[in-house]
Amino acid sequence: MQKLLTTRGGTIAVAATAALVAGLIFVLYVNRYRSSIDQSSEPITVLIAKSLIPRGTSGDLAGTQELFQPTTAPKGEVKEGAVTDPSTLHGRIAVDDIFPGQQLTVDDFSASKTDAIATRITGDQRAVSVPLDEAHGLIGQVRAGDHVDVLAGFNVQRVDRNGVPVQNGGAARPVLKRIMEDILVLDVPGDTSGGLGGGGSTEANVVLRLTEQEAAQLAFASDNGEIWLSLRPQTGGDSAAAPPFVTLETLLLGAKPVTIVKSFGGRP
Repeated sequence: MQKLLTTRGGTIAVAATAALVAGLIFVLYVNRYRSSIDQSSEPITVLIAKSLIPRGTSGDLAGTQELFQPTTAPKGEVKEGAVTDPSTLHGRIAVDDIFPGQQLTVDDFSASKTDAIATRITGDQRAVSVPLDEAHGLIGQVRAGDHVDVLAGFNVQRVDRNGVPVQNGGAARPVLKRIMEDILVLDVPGDTSGGLGGGGSTEANVVLRLTEQEAAQLAFASDNGEIWLSLRPQTGGDSAAAPPFVTLETLLLGAKPVTIVKSFGGRP
């Protein structure tokens, strides 16, 4: 009888221990489950497309045009490889269309980086290269990312409505005008022909970002006149009211410029 009681007592003790261990395991499981739930609901900042990001769009351009924006999402809903820092997209290209509301991931963009100028323009924007010497183009001073104003100088002679110079119109007269404001410099070659301080004339092709109309105007001005770049401050630098034209009379005497239309037809 005593042996039987001892056996039964040992069995009860083992069962109680097993139940206790099972209870502890259950408690640990519940705690871990709750912890995982809490972690999965922890908010994470990610980038989502604000509007359509077409295939081939650079991450830099998408940023400057505000095509994406930061938002928070529960950790459990964050895609693998989600982009959390906009700098990750620098120099990378969208490999497929990214639709509004879609989370941006590293797989949505090219693995390799590029500085191709074509990735920094879109829509009606155009990249135009204009040859400028050291003085006119601030060669050695202006850098990609700077903003400039464009000045154009011409020698103007009175002509009739057919474009024929007026016989008594006199010699051609110099005229200068600011034709463009706040233009982004896309590229300036680092190695110029003459070298700063060298004996030759330093010249480089400065690439500017323009609209389609501005591109045609700059090409005309470059072929038929003289171009100057005026560097703008990195911050601020709002344009003050500029005179429509600068001539000898406006510069030296403060006279108002004569409207060119009045010279058409051979009569003042």
